[in-house]
Amino acid sequence: MAPDSRSPRDPSRERTVILNQLLLGLIALIAGVLVLGAGEYRSLDALIVGIGLMFLACACAVVIRWDRLPSYTVAIIPFADVVAIAFLEISQPLVGIGLLWVFPVLWVAVVFGPLLTAAVTVAVIAIYWSLLATSDSEFQVRGLMLPLTVIALASFGQLLSRRTAAQRTLLARQSRILRGAFERARSQEALLSEVLQTVDFGVMRVGYDGRIAVTNPAHARMYGEPDAPLFRADGITPLPPDERPLARARRGESFDGVDLWHGGLGSARRALHVTARPVRADGDSGIVVVSRDVTAERTALRARDDLVASVSHELRTPLTSIMGFLDLALDDRSVPAPVRRNLEVAERNAQRLLALVNDMLSASADPHADLDTRLRLAPMDVAAVLSQAVESATPRAAERGIVIDAEGIEPTTAHADAARIRQVVDNLLSNAIKYAHHAGRVWIGCTNEGDHAIIAVRDDGPGIAAAEQERLFERFYRADAVRRSSTHGSGLGLAISRDIVRAHGGDIRLQSEAGEGATFVVTLPAAAPVTTPPVPIPDPARAEEDR
Repeated sequence: MAPDSRSPRDPSRERTVILNQLLLGLIALIAGVLVLGAGEYRSLDALIVGIGLMFLACACAVVIRWDRLPSYTVAIIPFADVVAIAFLEISQPLVGIGLLWVFPVLWVAVVFGPLLTAAVTVAVIAIYWSLLATSDSEFQVRGLMLPLTVIALASFGQLLSRRTAAQRTLLARQSRILRGAFERARSQEALLSEVLQTVDFGVMRVGYDGRIAVTNPAHARMYGEPDAPLFRADGITPLPPDERPLARARRGESFDGVDLWHGGLGSARRALHVTARPVRADGDSGIVVVSRDVTAERTALRARDDLVASVSHELRTPLTSIMGFLDLALDDRSVPAPVRRNLEVAERNAQRLLALVNDMLSASADPHADLDTRLRLAPMDVAAVLSQAVESATPRAAERGIVIDAEGIEPTTAHADAARIRQVVDNLLSNAIKYAHHAGRVWIGCTNEGDHAIIAVRDDGPGIAAAEQERLFERFYRADAVRRSSTHGSGLGLAISRDIVRAHGGDIRLQSEAGEGATFVVTLPAAAPVTTPPVPIPDPARAEEDR
């Protein structure tokens, strides 16, 4: 049947009225023609009036624009049908034309409310009983069956109307929710697309099947030609095809902070910092690869290192001359004692300045250059190296009243370059003495644990804040508290020490909390690996010659 047309501006009302009325008019016309053709009518005038009223109702249903009228005006059509069917029933009451009353009753019951439905039902029953009362036939059961049928259909129509209205309301609510969700999704998609179009770092999403699902213009600009060569962080070693970021992402690997160079030597190369993370959305897993262009940063770092190396090189030659002439002056026994003390102060500061220059040269040297100086790896006595470092540092510690506790030094062996490890221990011990409390204590020790040799240096100083620990091993970095103090330093010692330890295949880590001192732990291999080629390590003197 028809949908709910109680809305004053229901666009489907006109179509509903036409379809319902034409169906009823066609059935009534067929019934009238059959009665007229059989010649069994009792009243020709009633038959003509009934057919005429039905035709008039159909014409009104087709001609009138019901969607522009109030909803209750549509009730004129079913009431006209009730009257038309009454005249057809009068023309021949024996053929059951009165059954057609169920059409307008059911139509009104589905489309309109209970009040109008009851009015039509009562009108049909009243007309039917009036016709029975004026006819020659007896009332009997026939007088009850049609009214009961009409009442049952009216009730069914009302229940169907309420259920349809409830379903329509639910569907309308769900439609609004879906429309809102669709609008939010479209808005979020537009925002995400705008962000991806705007950001200056490349974003690429690789689906679980290995296909590229999302990419942005920045990614296309960074990588340019997909077949362009890629190099490792040194800019020289080619990156194998199976280690390219896209190949690793298609295998489902996640990685963090991979540095590489895109483009051949001599071309407009780009330094890229690439990270890949797994993502899962609505059951669809994949990898998001984020690439950041760090060419400017790498160029600036290289320019800084070149400047530092150039300045250090220019300072080293005059410093060597100064120290040579100071040595000559100190060797002269005729120099008065006050002057000698001044010369000794100048020599100590010149030596300190020379050590600083050497650190700067070591920090700025290219660790990937083809250097002649390499690590001289061999079994070494770690305890002996630490004892020598403690002996050398004791006078400096005594100047600040600091006691060096070396009871933790145990017999320890490692496969390393003894001279380089001594450089690391000297730096850690010097820092511990420098930052420990006045008249405090410094601990140093070593031991073997499994396949590793462990060296630990601890002080009782102010400690290092957690926010600064991550950057402590960066070149030239000094904590805020240290910069504001009178403690001198270049911020290179820890960076150089870490490079040396990592060149051995080990690592150095920090354990510290603010106000509780700091502990540096060095891990070295205790024995030589099965196959370990010599590892290049920066050398200040050689770096100076190469430059």
